[in-house]
Amino acid sequence: MPTEGDSEENPTATGDNTPVDSGRAHPDPEVPEQKPRRNFTAGYKLRILQQAEACVVPGQIGQLLRREGLYSSNLTTWRKQRDQGLLHAMSPKKRGRKHKENNPLAPRVAQLEKENQRLEQKLKRAELIIDAQKKISEILGIAQSLDENKGGDS
Repeated sequence: MPTEGDSEENPTATGDNTPVDSGRAHPDPEVPEQKPRRNFTAGYKLRILQQAEACVVPGQIGQLLRREGLYSSNLTTWRKQRDQGLLHAMSPKKRGRKHKENNPLAPRVAQLEKENQRLEQKLKRAELIIDAQKKISEILGIAQSLDENKGGDS
């Protein structure tokens, strides 16, 4: 037999006939006044134009437009922009330093870098030889001269 606070029709209801929250998040009741304006990159526009031009069967362009959420006027405007060269002008340019080919000192820099690399390798070989000579002299018990120690890590 149900008590005073229970409800037979809705077992999830509380005593004051308000439904119990089942853990679901409520959607935000705030609705923005306007949708934000969409911005299309030049690459996107060119890609869509290529896809539209590849359509040969009637209805494919409409399907493309519905899939992308576009209007036919978008294609018309973008075709005009492409024909005027605006889309290629809008494409992003590579930022930063220019390539070495444009630098008049590039051949000299390349030559010096190559020479620097060669000298570094030669230095590494010399250091390995010196370390080996030090180890051999320690093993044989030969004392190093004082002049070498002064010129080293003083």
